[in-house]
Amino acid sequence: MKKMTPNLAVTNVSETVKYYQNHLGFSLTVAVPESQNGVDQQLVEGKAYAFAMMKNGNVELMFQRTDSFIHDIEVAGNDIPVGASVSFYIEVEGLAELHDKLTANGLKVTDIKTTWYGANEFYMNDLNNYILGFSEKK
Repeated sequence: MKKMTPNLAVTNVSETVKYYQNHLGFSLTVAVPESQNGVDQQLVEGKAYAFAMMKNGNVELMFQRTDSFIHDIEVAGNDIPVGASVSFYIEVEGLAELHDKLTANGLKVTDIKTTWYGANEFYMNDLNNYILGFSEKK
C-alpha cells in the first residue's frame, strides 16, 4: 500500500470546500461538477458539485456528495448501509494558534489537553459532523 485518502460523504460539496478553506487552511485540488463533464480548479459560484479533493500539507481529503457516494457503492455491488464511526487525527504545527483561530471564528472546540502519550490535542466537529482531532507532539 502507498497511500490512503479518506472520501467523506457530505451534503453540500461547495459549502464543505469553503469551510475547509476558511477555517482549516486547505486548498482545492480539483472539483467535479454535478454534470461530471470535466473538472474545475476553483469553485464557480452557483455551480453544483458532486466531488472535490483538497489538500493542506501532507493531508488530503476527498468530499463526495452523499447521493453520488451512495450511487458509487451501489454500482460496486455493495448492499451495506453508508455510515462511519471514525475520527480523523491530524498532526499539526502551531496547535495553540489553530485552536485560537477556530475559537475566534465561533467554532466549538474542546480545550487543549495533554495526553498520556505526551501530545497536546483538541477535537471539533466539522459542518458535516465529522470529528477532527488536532495534535502536536511536545
